[in-house]
Order: sequence, then structure tokens, then C-alpha cells
Amino acid sequence: MKQIRAVIIDDERSARNELRRLATRYPDLEISGEARDADEAQKLLGILKPDLIFLDIQMPGRSGFELLESLERVPQVIFVTAFDQYALKAFEVSALYYLLKPVREERFAIAIEQARERLRKTEEPAVFVKDKNRYYFLPWKNVYLVESLDNYARLYFGDRNVLIKSSLNRLESQLEKNGFFRANRAQIFNKNFIKEIVTMSGGQAQVMLKSGDQLELSERQWVKFKKTNAGK
Repeated sequence: MKQIRAVIIDDERSARNELRRLATRYPDLEISGEARDADEAQKLLGILKPDLIFLDIQMPGRSGFELLESLERVPQVIFVTAFDQYALKAFEVSALYYLLKPVREERFAIAIEQARERLRKTEEPAVFVKDKNRYYFLPWKNVYLVESLDNYARLYFGDRNVLIKSSLNRLESQLEKNGFFRANRAQIFNKNFIKEIVTMSGGQAQVMLKSGDQLELSERQWVKFKKTNAGK
């Protein structure tokens, strides 16, 4: 049985201890660490890279939702909170499960079984976004264009777009692994949404996306594009 590495994020010591107690009943569940707030958690998650997090929503400083927005890699999430009003929002973000404090053993068992099932499957890469009052995971495969706005990036998908707090440089390496290519300093596009490419004078090229967007590739980027996509 595959070991599930988990981190508990909650500002209440008693809540963290209770989750640890419940976890001891599951040989395949390893609690790799704990954090008391979002800042501490962000550093810990970057080091441990767990499969699963037990996440409180309302904490001092940033909330659990705000923590998820700031992560480059988002593990599977089980929300653990005492506040019923957050339940609907938690389901909107496709949380793995929602546990209400105090956590009942039978609910914990269901959550762990769902975690096992989800982790057995290949999860598609996604980014956690806030769209007005909704939070959700947006699969990168649905995004056709990412544009830079200083320290933010705007993601375009379908007929919508959302803003996330992340620079294009920070996103670039992750996006390249998911079929994206950097057109220029301000834009990265999904190669699966290319409609056509037209070569231009001066060694440059213009990429037309299925959305109708036209992107300019410099001579250097056009050469790189042809080299990295040769034979595809």
C-alpha cells in the first residue's frame, strides 16, 4: 500500500493533536509535519512536498484559501474547520473532503479512503484560483493563454479569465512541463490551442490561437520553438 505523506495546518494545538491521534490508526498515513499558520505552512510544504494536507480555513493572518492561492504545487486537500459557513465554499474548490470540528472518527475514515482513491489516480496539473467569491482548481490544460501584469498573471480559459498573484517568470518552468511555450516577455501560451503559425520577415513568427488571439514570437523564440517541437 502506497504511503500517504500528510501535513496538518491548524492554529489550534488541540486540533492538531486530535488529527494526529486519528491518523495513528492508518498504517499508510504518515503525518510528516505540522504548521500553525499559512506562512509557516508555505515554507513547510515547499520542503516536504506532501501528498495531502489537513487544512484549517480560518487562521491568524492568511486564511487556508489564501494559502492555497499562493502555492505553486497544491497537494490533495481535506478542509478541517469549526465554521459551517465555510462548508459550501470548501466544496466549490473541489476539496477532497470536508471535516467539521470536532472530527468524528467515521468521517475521518471516509476522508482517508477518498484520499487513497484520489491519489491512486493520476491527477491533472491544476492551479488554485479565486474568481469573485468562488475558489476552485483550474486544470492547466483548460488555460490557453497566460499574460503578465507586474507581479500578477492573468489566465484565459474558455470565455473567462482570472487573475492570480504570481509572476510569469515564476510560472514559466511549471507551465513548460504542461505544454506551454513562452511567446515573449508578457505572454505564455498553450501549444494545444494553436490554430496556425505564420512566418514573418526578419525571422519572426506570429502564432494564431483558436481563441483568435495573435501572439508575436521574436526570432530567438521562433528558433527555440522550432527546435523544441521538431517532429511533433
